[in-house]
Amino acid sequence: MLVTGAAGRIGSATTTHLVELGALVTALTNVAAPDLKADRVIVGDTRSEEDVATALADVELVVHLAALPSPGSGTPYEVYTINTVSTFNVLAQAGALGIDRAVIASSINAYGGPYNPHEVRPAYYPIDENVPADIGDWYSLSKQNDENTARMAWRHWGIDVVSFRFPHTNSADVLRQQVDAYRENPGNGVREGWAYLDTRDAAYAIELGLTASLSGAHQFLVAADTTNAPYETEALLDAFAPGVPRLRRLVGREVALDLTAARTVLGFKARHQFDLPTERLEI
Repeated sequence: MLVTGAAGRIGSATTTHLVELGALVTALTNVAAPDLKADRVIVGDTRSEEDVATALADVELVVHLAALPSPGSGTPYEVYTINTVSTFNVLAQAGALGIDRAVIASSINAYGGPYNPHEVRPAYYPIDENVPADIGDWYSLSKQNDENTARMAWRHWGIDVVSFRFPHTNSADVLRQQVDAYRENPGNGVREGWAYLDTRDAAYAIELGLTASLSGAHQFLVAADTTNAPYETEALLDAFAPGVPRLRRLVGREVALDLTAARTVLGFKARHQFDLPTERLEI
């Protein structure tokens, strides 16, 4: 199988995970990565038709993770075009070759909240895959349109595509630092429901996305079951999103995302979560 963005944060964890499962992995990366665990490593550009065609040779499955990861990762033009052209190029070529399944990295930002320049809140909690979008930045727009590209690729070529709306995804050490940051400034996590995901769990979700019995183009929110803030979720919402409707009660530190689809369709449950003592929120 092909993994693009294989030297990135999620890409390197995914490449390692798939190799350990016994998969033959071709890694496409835009930087030299001598320590990357893969059967074949290609240094190239996911916008290049030639580079992607070379990487797709003899491939049966695709994991597309290559992207600029935030609005500030480049100019607006660079972030939007690199992300959307890369996704179109990979899925179009994979679909034309008759490849059956691709998994791509979307983002919780596909609904537009976390990077929005305005003081917005989600339409409701817990956030789900159908929450209305409010796009105010080019990175979020790129992720929303990556999902549109996935739907088009399925309709045109019949390639099944699983898009994961990842929240903040990082190593356990970095996520632990975020716990301290949320302790001091808990309001910073309100737009993404204080969600987080360990890179090892992202790799596990991708495994499930590659092997799930489904067809079509699907989007899934994936995250740890609990938040990365040491406070009760309802107390956080009372403080930082008091006027936003809640579709159900959130118990304890339950993450303010609806993970039902990933749980029921893919059987996903995060394996690496923080067992934090619950503290009293004082504003």
